[in-house]
Amino acid sequence: MADIWWKAHPHDLHRLQDRISTVYVERSHVDRDENAVVVINKKETVRIPAALVAAMLLGPGTRITHAAAALLADSGTTICWIGQQGVRMYAAGIGPSRGAGLLMQQAYLVTRPKERLKVARAMYSMRFPGEDVSELTMQQLRGREGTRVRRIYREHASRTGIAWQGRKYIAGDAHAAGDDLNRVLSAANAALYGISHAVITGLGASPGLGFVHTGSAMSFVLDIADLYKAEYTIPLAFDLVADELTEERDARLGLRDLIAERRLLPRIVHDVRMLLAADGAEDDPAGPQLWDDKVGTVDGGTNWADKEADLIQPGFGEQQVTIIGPELETPAEW
Repeated sequence: MADIWWKAHPHDLHRLQDRISTVYVERSHVDRDENAVVVINKKETVRIPAALVAAMLLGPGTRITHAAAALLADSGTTICWIGQQGVRMYAAGIGPSRGAGLLMQQAYLVTRPKERLKVARAMYSMRFPGEDVSELTMQQLRGREGTRVRRIYREHASRTGIAWQGRKYIAGDAHAAGDDLNRVLSAANAALYGISHAVITGLGASPGLGFVHTGSAMSFVLDIADLYKAEYTIPLAFDLVADELTEERDARLGLRDLIAERRLLPRIVHDVRMLLAADGAEDDPAGPQLWDDKVGTVDGGTNWADKEADLIQPGFGEQQVTIIGPELETPAEW
């Protein structure tokens, strides 16, 4: 299988100085050796210092021991169980030592109308490169977005010769409404929501605190996924139907391949942190914190009758690592 983001040599991980945003593991066994997570498959063995990983994404064919999970939890690493190449998000576990810096920044932005509007405009500006949207209202932005999406549908209909009769879908059942094109598009979008959900959860942000969408536990997931539909799921759906591939699995596999080919996962990581202005916010703290009315936060687990402790702010890089074992004789369904 081709590399996805960056194929790590077993020794490369020890030279990283910044925290790795995500490690994706597929068809491998994950265990613990002292303070390192060891990823083992028939091709190689990779040692990963647990404290350097922000999120470990476990794909199909992966087993993890209780000891490895406990170490990752103690290190503040999020564990996400996901579909192949990030398509679909099944479950996530977050250790008690994980910091809430990014989540608090997101909550700050979403609860202040002026700041929330800035983030929403930034999301729309990503869809209208070269255009100034800094003075547009949400109503104007929604109207411009609707016009853009209709134009994109017309362009792909003309390109593929597939008739477009308008968007129809049933929430919660991606393959139940409309014609073949609508059903395939809904299935592809559902898969895109899965990878967006995995990244958001892995970084420690909230899936429910959206800026454009609201009222749903997946509001921020919808916000982020909408940034990529015009580039990924819409053209993919038209291409699949043109090739008479109209099953839900066709959409999942097609999107999976695009995610790998175009390196979508690290792009989502970058975009989420950029939109939440993470570079201007405090990184995740190294341990439990106590709120202070004068300085903001101080270290927990300290006897404050004796002394004050310095805050420790570890680095948080944007590196992505992928570890994939060899192909199985009988590929597992996912």
